[in-house]
Amino acid sequence: MDNTIPGGINITILIPNLMIIIFGLVGLTGNGIVFWLLGFCLHRNAFSVYILNLALADFFFLLGHIIDSILLLLNVFYPITFLLCFYTIMMVLYIAGLSMLSAISTERCLSVLCPIWYHCHRPEHTSTVMCAVIWVLSLLICILNSYFCGFLNTQYKNENGCLALNFFTAAYLMFLFVVLCLSSLALVARLFCGTGQIKLTRLYVTIILSILVFLLCGLPFGIHWFLLFKIKDDFHVFDLGFYLASVVLTAINSCANPIIYFFVGSFRHRLKHQTLKMVLQNALQDTPETAKIMVEMSRSKSEP
Repeated sequence: MDNTIPGGINITILIPNLMIIIFGLVGLTGNGIVFWLLGFCLHRNAFSVYILNLALADFFFLLGHIIDSILLLLNVFYPITFLLCFYTIMMVLYIAGLSMLSAISTERCLSVLCPIWYHCHRPEHTSTVMCAVIWVLSLLICILNSYFCGFLNTQYKNENGCLALNFFTAAYLMFLFVVLCLSSLALVARLFCGTGQIKLTRLYVTIILSILVFLLCGLPFGIHWFLLFKIKDDFHVFDLGFYLASVVLTAINSCANPIIYFFVGSFRHRLKHQTLKMVLQNALQDTPETAKIMVEMSRSKSEP
């Protein structure tokens, strides 16, 4: 059966790439709005700094894959060096995004399990410093990996250095995944189990939904990348469809976060009375809904 359409494009390549472009454009718009509001319109707190950097990583991650899909559909061929540099940049953004999500979950877990220590001993600019460290570490890991494995310079390849960096990168990704899962489980357990239950806030819902979507949609891309470099001597062992499916899922993951913020922030609120700024502010709200209603009622009573 012929799977090509007029123009010579295989339909199994066309459909996933169109999905990547569509989800990518939605994600670019959403993450761009989130970045603009958190960067220039809203007061930043410990968690909004991470959300801002996560939106930045998702924005450029989607932009890269949109460009890649357009070039693929137009049958534009580019040098292997360009392709390898592209994958290096994509992995920097992927690792940075996963690190941001793990940092958000860990910080929230610490604030719940050790509230006194967290509020009294946490340095003021921890979030900013952590984000800077995450970006630098992600960049360093991917550049060194690409250099020693001969991706940036095909004339040079250090087998021992490549093996060591592949091992370190895999260990780092596994560490982030374990931290993300354990901190999330601890957070959910404290919310719904035991005697020391805490009240559910919109920020909790935002964090838990973002982590859940990543585990369902973002993780396959990391697994694909890990397996690809594990058997780097034969890059064609994986079918192109497997790669495209992982990219489609990770595009869904990157565009889902702004939708989650919009859904959580607008839930039980009338949209016609809310701006995007107010919706995002509600999504990052860290006070129980009942407490917020009581505060608003007291304010309305005090007004003449």
